[in-house]
Amino acid sequence: MKQLLAIGEALIDFIPSESGKEMKHVSAFAPAVGGAPANVCGAYVKLGGQAAMITQLGEDPFGDKIADEFAACGIGCDYVKRTRAANTSLAFVALKEDGNREFSFYRKPGADMLMGADDIQESWFADIFGLHFCSVSLGDFPMKEAHRQAIQYAKNAGALVSFDPNLRFALWEDIEELRRVVREFAPMAHVLKVSDEELEFITGHTDIREALPMLQVGNTRLVIYTKGAEGAECYTQENCAFVPSEKVKAVDTTGAGDGFIGSFLYCLSADGLTAAQLDSLTREQMERYLTFANRFCARSVMGHGAIASYPTMEEMESE
Repeated sequence: MKQLLAIGEALIDFIPSESGKEMKHVSAFAPAVGGAPANVCGAYVKLGGQAAMITQLGEDPFGDKIADEFAACGIGCDYVKRTRAANTSLAFVALKEDGNREFSFYRKPGADMLMGADDIQESWFADIFGLHFCSVSLGDFPMKEAHRQAIQYAKNAGALVSFDPNLRFALWEDIEELRRVVREFAPMAHVLKVSDEELEFITGHTDIREALPMLQVGNTRLVIYTKGAEGAECYTQENCAFVPSEKVKAVDTTGAGDGFIGSFLYCLSADGLTAAQLDSLTREQMERYLTFANRFCARSVMGHGAIASYPTMEEMESE
């Protein structure tokens, strides 16, 4: 299998010691390595693939922690840069009584935000499977242009490009700017993952079939629509598929969506599929990939944390 690269934020998630409380009432937090692109790499690696992060960390203990854990779980660090210009980004998370998550970010700026286009080298993209990115690092700072450069290099190399908006409204002073940026970058991706919580914000529609004409544009060949406990769907121009979710008792949903797309991309890579072949995906193929990703996601929410909760291929096959 070829390598998956992901670009964007790698940070420390501070996980609450107790759930059902607003952040201001949580008494303690535990640090855990996070960041959506990093989690996607973690899922891909846990299943037996090779993945590497393109990011920047601070020259600080939290940066050391991320680098050490990447190395320990097998995420490649060759393209992880370090800087003294800013600290490693931090994110505090609380799970409120209504089940919604509350975020507080400490990255004004974070080290990852300062990575620029000149830091990206075209040689990194030779013979890779794909490049994955999210919207957290697409604000008005150098990392946005690093993304643009990476996407271009990936396309030049014939790699598949994947985008999960993974909206974090707390990071944007201007919500309309977030919408504009997502709509700008989404057509650059061959694979686009959108959740039911994001669909209306991005497209103005609550029905995925009404939204598809806005999503299946530019380079986008495959739209993945996730609906949490209600299952997941896939759409190409020719076919579609739906698979219900597995019913499990969730302990911690941190990184669940990242695990879903990471395991889905693993399936595409394991079958040797390229961006050009996405149009010809059959309903049976899409159902198989969705079923695997749903099962991976279900196993992950029964454990704590993101990467730490992701099952290995051996664990998936032993059930």
